Amino acid sequence: MGPAPAVAAVRNAVRACLGDLAPGDLVLAACSGGADSLALAAALAFVAPRAGLRAGGVTVDHGLQDGSAMRAAEVTSALSALGLDPVLGVAVAVDGGGGPEAAARAARYEALSEAAEQTAATAVLLGHTLDDQAETVLLGLARGSGPRSLAGMPPRRGVFRRPLLGLRRADTIAACAALSLRTWDDPHNGDRRYARVRVRLDALPALEAALGPGVAAALARTADQLRADAEALENISSERFRCGSPLSTSSLAGMPVAVRTRVLRQAAVEAGCPAGALTAGHVARLSELVTDWHGQRWIDLPGGVRASRRSGQVWFAGAAGIVDVMGAVTESGRDDR
Repeated sequence: MGPAPAVAAVRNAVRACLGDLAPGDLVLAACSGGADSLALAAALAFVAPRAGLRAGGVTVDHGLQDGSAMRAAEVTSALSALGLDPVLGVAVAVDGGGGPEAAARAARYEALSEAAEQTAATAVLLGHTLDDQAETVLLGLARGSGPRSLAGMPPRRGVFRRPLLGLRRADTIAACAALSLRTWDDPHNGDRRYARVRVRLDALPALEAALGPGVAAALARTADQLRADAEALENISSERFRCGSPLSTSSLAGMPVAVRTRVLRQAAVEAGCPAGALTAGHVARLSELVTDWHGQRWIDLPGGVRASRRSGQVWFAGAAGIVDVMGAVTESGRDDR
């Protein structure tokens, strides 16, 4: 007899995700000990050696709960028991801005990136499922986010890969049960102080009750469709940004709105604005330097960056002075009048 259907589904998803890797490449599974990531790690342990790949694991201790170090040690033991090697346990300090969820996420991704670099891993697998994707899209809708957020989590970005975005959380739970894997449920997953938990426990079930089943899958499909559009616009914007004088107000004024706002956002990020802190509101105010110019002096942006309109250009100023986002620091021009 073959494996249980849920086990086969997770293994097939992981196998498809690794198809482009070369023999001998190391792949890490990021694992918290929950059903999603533990099912992912077990599938990687099964699939990787049969594909000529090496499989390892990494868990991150955020230090946010009593006993977290012990929990991390239990996860590393479980990963080793699956046959993964190397297995890393990484402790991080969660002290960034943007709220506890955002700070923990930033610390986690930084730790996972460092683990990949330390082990020379080609890929790090993350256990996000279709349910996580639907929650992300719904949160973006509720916050009035733009296409970048509504496009959800990409299947791949840099070293990170998400093979389970086409599977439900119920599949990973069933896979762990079939494999007799002992899972851990983070107490934060039931804490309604967190917006994502309220979406998971309250909002999505209410939508399913009101509109019928399939809401989560529809939200995930919406993310896929928006991601294709967003990627096309990002490519067009990058080409415009790199060619000619992208920040001349006459050039910007002639761009479609969707392209102009992306060019301005990219310029702001390259001038030193943290990408995660740059909101649609900031970009809208930047766009007003082109479309609604009436002599305003400057716009304060995250990261201590200021933007202003000078001599028919949009300029960005940081601590080092006026920054040419194409790579130089220059003297400021006169204010347009």
